[in-house]
Amino acid sequence: MLPRPQRAAQYVRMSTDHQQYSTANQADVIAAYARDRNIDIVRTYSDEGLSGLGINWRIGLKSLIADVEKGQADFECVLVYDVSRWGRFQDVDESAYYEFICKRAGITVHYCADEFENDGSLTSVILKNVKRVGAADYSRQLSKKVFLGQSRIVQLGFWRGGMPGYGLRRQLHDATGAVRTILEQGERKYLQTDRVKIIHGPEQEVETVRRIFKAFVSEGKYLGEIAGELNASQVRTGAGLRWDGTSIRKILVNETYTGSLIFNRTSYKLQQKRVENPSSMWIRHDQAFPPVVTQKTFAKAQEMMRVRREKMSDREAIARLTALGREKGQLSVAIMASADGILSAETYRRRFGSLVAAFELAGYQPELHRRRMLTATQYRARLKQLAAELVDRINDLGGRAMLDPTCKGIKVNDECRIALGSARAQNSARGQVRWRVHANRNVQAELTLIARMDASNAEIRNYYLLPTADLSLPSLKILRMSNSVFARACRYDSLEAFCRMCAGERQ
Repeated sequence: MLPRPQRAAQYVRMSTDHQQYSTANQADVIAAYARDRNIDIVRTYSDEGLSGLGINWRIGLKSLIADVEKGQADFECVLVYDVSRWGRFQDVDESAYYEFICKRAGITVHYCADEFENDGSLTSVILKNVKRVGAADYSRQLSKKVFLGQSRIVQLGFWRGGMPGYGLRRQLHDATGAVRTILEQGERKYLQTDRVKIIHGPEQEVETVRRIFKAFVSEGKYLGEIAGELNASQVRTGAGLRWDGTSIRKILVNETYTGSLIFNRTSYKLQQKRVENPSSMWIRHDQAFPPVVTQKTFAKAQEMMRVRREKMSDREAIARLTALGREKGQLSVAIMASADGILSAETYRRRFGSLVAAFELAGYQPELHRRRMLTATQYRARLKQLAAELVDRINDLGGRAMLDPTCKGIKVNDECRIALGSARAQNSARGQVRWRVHANRNVQAELTLIARMDASNAEIRNYYLLPTADLSLPSLKILRMSNSVFARACRYDSLEAFCRMCAGERQ
């Protein structure tokens, strides 16, 4: 009589590695390994499209470890394709630590495709650590190859990715150099052998860029003054919005307008700390395309901005901020960006530690005006917490929900992905309030749940469930509260109501 099969959980992970590491191929190898050893796979944990460098967004591995630590594991071993699928942790001790958590709970980890048995013998210990070092080194070598490839792309005069800026366009070329098309916003090349070059955009946009540099460099105008003139001329940004000091500054600091392509200004290799690199480390290709402005004009603009920043003392900077707050009755990034003679919000953050600290020195207390200055990081943290709350409540109500790192939202009933976004209040100097939508419009999710804040951006007022594809429509950049039909169709006045809908309960 055969002994009772050993109960096992399998863990599979696929990032962007070769097809041999598809989750289906991993599962096939693991299944064969289990059959040969009388093992019954009773649970699957998976992470798809995720790097093995860390654990933060690997929901599958985190869930496995959590179940083990809580004593909720209904299995006796874990089956993994190989050491690299467990993780390519740069600190090999981290990889060992997660395996030790399982071992401490009496759960062994099997690496099914590797040539050793993970039985604690000296040979297996040595081979396993060699594999861990190799897995970590693979990521380092791959990072170097990617960096060298991107560097070469730039050195050859091609654009390596992202949007080049207002007044510029991306032109797609095939492997022979023939022009395919102009890539629009959000479009990407579809063949690895294709290359992208930068060309001038519409003449009106190019002339607007030159007008901005001339107004700043030759006429000595402030950023807010330039923005005001463009708005008065009915000129709009590439997104169709009004200009402000921040959007003008983005034009003035973008060296691409000189016809130069620059790479490696900053580094964020292997998900480590982001660093600013010295100019000696930059990879650049000058004269990659006809310049919009000369190098001399661009350099003069940078020098003028530097002098303006350094010339204004901290005391004068706060005094000007105080005067602006008295004039407008409040302070905000938008008000600062449209004002003349005021340093940028980023400069105030750098000098005084935060905008709130600068506002307090200027005698302005946001909380007294029912406002709370939430940073983008704080909003992301709040939405992350909201996703966890949604999963817990939907599952409590009998539905099926799980965190989905690919859309940084949730997956409901194994079929519908719901991303999360926010609608934040914008308070004008006239006392008017409107809610601007902040959401990833390119995320792979069928729906997006928008958390609408109250007028002070302190608490969530209600929720709107919208098709993600529709978020790119101009009409959905601002939530229209006056449309009663829209509100009835899309709005949930509480998180409970939304969760009950997801769980299939009647309202």
